[in-house]
Amino acid sequence: GRRGVFSGCSGLQIAYLSGTEAQQQPAPAHSFSAKDVAELKTSLLSTPRFRGVDILLTSPWPRDVGTFANSAGEIDTKKCGSTLVSDLAASLKPRYHFAALEKAYYERLPYRNHMVLQETPQHVTRFIALADVGNTSKKKYLYAFSIVPMSSMDPAELVKQPQDVTENPYRKLRKEAARSKAPLSAEEEPARQFFFDLNKHQGKKRPSEGKERGDSQPKQAKKPPQPTGPCWFCLASPEVEKHLVVSIGTHCYLALAKGGLSPDHVLILPIGHYQSVVDLSSEVLEEVTKYKAALKEFFRSKGKRYVLFERNYRSQHLQLQVIPVPLDLCTSEDIKEAFIAQAQEQQIELLEIPEHSDIAQVAQPGTPYFYVELDTGEKLFHRIRGRFPLQFGRWVPAPPPVTSLCRRCDVAVTSRRCCCREVLASEALLAQPQRADWRQCAAQRPEEAAQAGAFRREFEPFDFSLRD
Repeated sequence: GRRGVFSGCSGLQIAYLSGTEAQQQPAPAHSFSAKDVAELKTSLLSTPRFRGVDILLTSPWPRDVGTFANSAGEIDTKKCGSTLVSDLAASLKPRYHFAALEKAYYERLPYRNHMVLQETPQHVTRFIALADVGNTSKKKYLYAFSIVPMSSMDPAELVKQPQDVTENPYRKLRKEAARSKAPLSAEEEPARQFFFDLNKHQGKKRPSEGKERGDSQPKQAKKPPQPTGPCWFCLASPEVEKHLVVSIGTHCYLALAKGGLSPDHVLILPIGHYQSVVDLSSEVLEEVTKYKAALKEFFRSKGKRYVLFERNYRSQHLQLQVIPVPLDLCTSEDIKEAFIAQAQEQQIELLEIPEHSDIAQVAQPGTPYFYVELDTGEKLFHRIRGRFPLQFGRWVPAPPPVTSLCRRCDVAVTSRRCCCREVLASEALLAQPQRADWRQCAAQRPEEAAQAGAFRREFEPFDFSLRD
């Protein structure tokens, strides 16, 4: 028939949709219609605790399957394929989806079936297109794989995310369908509207679906909100300690951190008043990226790598903390494991963000969060929902050597848990446990000014603001 589900005795579940998408009604016998897709979805989604199917077989490719993914070669995934198949794949969440109508081999990077930090983690989907059997170009038309039925798998094992996982390629199509009142996922658009309304500051007019929704977001991007009181980091503010400033760009500036973990611990700050990275306009974000690239080059020239973190919680002005760590002390993997290990100990869910994603994809403006970025591009993220330790970036454990003595308390360390609880300040990284709290590290103003002057001179060859 046109559609159906096959369930094996092992519990393996295979959904299928036969033929091509109908271009006329009634649909010919060799085609499927929107009604067929809707009925197949209903038959599965109505079952209790439905999580997805193991395999989905279709003839057409799903439209837009190449979004966020590796190239499909000569196949233009934005023009070929069926939007009905895209909707079916998004709804049934197959672990493997096979199609063959384009007569080309394409193994897409796996994509996730949930929104990070907004939905419960789910398994990934792998889309594989096969060429026609016996083709003269010798394109791959066989695919061998082993699979344990979803119903028999441990839930934690099932939802593991591979390192090359991407965003779901069909989310945009489903949102567009929801706006046009198509029978697809209609619940996503109100969620986006909720976040938008949450950040409106006017408070004079009732929100509407039309003019106000379209007008206010561009205005917000052009003019950042003004601080409600004195701000220590707006460059025009008299409260700014300008002797710590080491570079000034068009939209951002660089300053030494007060009570820094090291003499070259710096902050990237927007000149205007922005609370977090997700609030930044495109031109400000672009300059932040330029400062990160310049600092990476600068620190690498000194045999160091940087760790960057942001805490958007109980703060009113964005501060990107950039702390260099000597290359010969630890690897990037050591640093990442240190943050994750301490987060788990404090029952903080610190998640790794895929390489091709950014913070704006997982956090809405106004969302409290903690964010870590390594100069390799690896990122960790925590959505803050309650209380959060304010010194977490400085004040978490790092992996010490297999057996060592803690310099702070002379207690032997034989595991990844040390009596000292400072990550970047820890013995395994900067060996500065006494500097875990910045308030205990403040220097006199002349000393701070001298450190800023020294950093400014050394950074000058890498400072793009002096060339622009």
